[in-house]
Amino acid sequence: MLARLMVVTAVALAVSCGNDDPGPTIAVGAGDSMESNLLAQIYAGALARTGARTSVAADLGRRADYLAALDAGTVTVVGEHSGELLTFLNPGAQARKPEVTTDVADKSVPVRLSVTEELNRSLPEGLAVSDPADGTDMRSRVLLTEAVAIRDNVRSIGALAPRCGAIEAGVAPVPDVLSAVGPVRIAGCDFAGTRPYPDVAALRKALLDGEIQAGILTGPTGLVPGATDGLTILTDADYAVRAENVLAVYRKGLLDDREIRKLNYVAGELTTDELAQMIRKVRDGANAAEVARAWLDTHAL
Repeated sequence: MLARLMVVTAVALAVSCGNDDPGPTIAVGAGDSMESNLLAQIYAGALARTGARTSVAADLGRRADYLAALDAGTVTVVGEHSGELLTFLNPGAQARKPEVTTDVADKSVPVRLSVTEELNRSLPEGLAVSDPADGTDMRSRVLLTEAVAIRDNVRSIGALAPRCGAIEAGVAPVPDVLSAVGPVRIAGCDFAGTRPYPDVAALRKALLDGEIQAGILTGPTGLVPGATDGLTILTDADYAVRAENVLAVYRKGLLDDREIRKLNYVAGELTTDELAQMIRKVRDGANAAEVARAWLDTHAL
């Protein structure tokens, strides 16, 4: 009897341990940029709070590299921008807005897809995306000097569009963000020419000196404080620049419903300003995992 009791007890302990097992490690991939690594730390930290075992696979390279790792199953999740990913997967995609409202009852009006809808149609077999973070706007920004904006009464890209053919624009990268796919595409605005600048400071100087008539930053201005002083950032309510919302890309079948919901919870809380602030902290020497943990704590995620 004692021997049988010991066997039953051992089996019960084994089942209990099995139920507590968090399963295989969820590897969250990150490219070479600071933003990519920070997003990976946020997603890994959020998923770990569901009880999953997680790790971060950092420095995987550029977009093609970390998407290849995702496709090969080396990683399960990566952070992305909706518009850039759509452009990478489907260069001919027409969608520009994060959401599209079309009266489908009017058959004379063509049904247009949102960026998220067209992205879902363009994803390779076996991949899916989380909800986009509506509070993030990682689009490129178009700049004019304040004097020119006032003189020509131009406050939006739409108002600038008729003049683009006579304007030369400068382009400067915003540091530490996910890599762009080729040149910035601005619907309805084909500049007479574009000129690259090494950084935002050089672009600002060229604008203020009249060397160029417009400037393009390849990301939000919150990542380059002070770089737009004396300049006007044109609004883009019509999405002449394709929507760029942060989202997670993941392999189907490897995350359970609770883990997918957690990724969507992150999307519901993340904002452009918060992401820019976190990137600046990491840029100044803070540990990305600690910055991500503090943000998750603040949002009770």
